[in-house]
Amino acid sequence: MLDRYPDLAPGVDEVLDEELAVTDDVLVKVFALGPGATVDPHEHAHATNVFHVLEGSVTVIQAGETERVSAPGVVCNERGVAHGARNDTDDRAVLTASLCPLPG
Repeated sequence: MLDRYPDLAPGVDEVLDEELAVTDDVLVKVFALGPGATVDPHEHAHATNVFHVLEGSVTVIQAGETERVSAPGVVCNERGVAHGARNDTDDRAVLTASLCPLPG
């Protein structure tokens, strides 16, 4: 089966994640955020992290600024820039995060 989109059902304040693809040069993870859930801001010093919002909307945190991004949406988090996401809605939100290149 080629479709790797998982059926994740997070509860309130819960983040569920799953690796979708791991190769020598990229990691793609999916994050399902329940209402009120947060992926805490963090950074990757040597990799770019691209969010693809697939369902719902998330508030993206980037370098201390916030912006609501709804599906379909894409956010590029450059190397060394702190980034995260939270679900300020009452519905599930789903995004993928692609990290490239993989840290050595």
